[in-house]
Amino acid sequence: MSDFQIQSGQTVVFAGDSITDCGRRGDAAPYGVGYVRQCIELITARYPERDLSYFNAGIGGNTVLDLQGRWDTEMLAHNPDWLTVLIGINDLHRSFNATPEAVPVEQFEAVYREILQRAKDHCNPKLVLLDPFYLIQPEDANEQQQKVLAMLPDYIAVARKMAQEFGALHVPMHDLYQQHLQRRPAETFCPEPVHPNPAGHHVMALALLEALGW
Repeated sequence: MSDFQIQSGQTVVFAGDSITDCGRRGDAAPYGVGYVRQCIELITARYPERDLSYFNAGIGGNTVLDLQGRWDTEMLAHNPDWLTVLIGINDLHRSFNATPEAVPVEQFEAVYREILQRAKDHCNPKLVLLDPFYLIQPEDANEQQQKVLAMLPDYIAVARKMAQEFGALHVPMHDLYQQHLQRRPAETFCPEPVHPNPAGHHVMALALLEALGW
């Protein structure tokens, strides 16, 4: 019997920013062309007998505050059995640039906790939390990128803390990418540090599926 945890009849919602969105609101609707679509295609190929529903709820540029604002209508309205969340890099960037929309790490944690608790109270989905990541090695980073890398561990720590608090599956994406960058140059997986290319999205899809018992 398979150890893959998503069962027939269940609903999966993918929440996040542009990395999750990946064109799902345009020509690549409804799933986009990134890790969400790759996950769906791989699940369908291996488990064609499992009748599953999927919703890509990623929107480019989103922070955790944006997720909070549309949480009920675009995530919880689907009553997901599984809810995956990848968020944080826009929160970091806006704080780094000191914009009015800045989301400092303390607020990031408080809002992240609130939306997960709201999900638990609404339909108690199983959660999969992916760490925010930045796809560059420190020795290759310029001054600004070095500052992003210095701030990133605080946002990653929040995602990991939330996974522990809520009993979620956890996917350490930044660490996994750093391992890959020990073997291949960054451009193998991304054109710039935030948005993976198809190979980079494959890394994400496989990591997410492995967390689910693939």
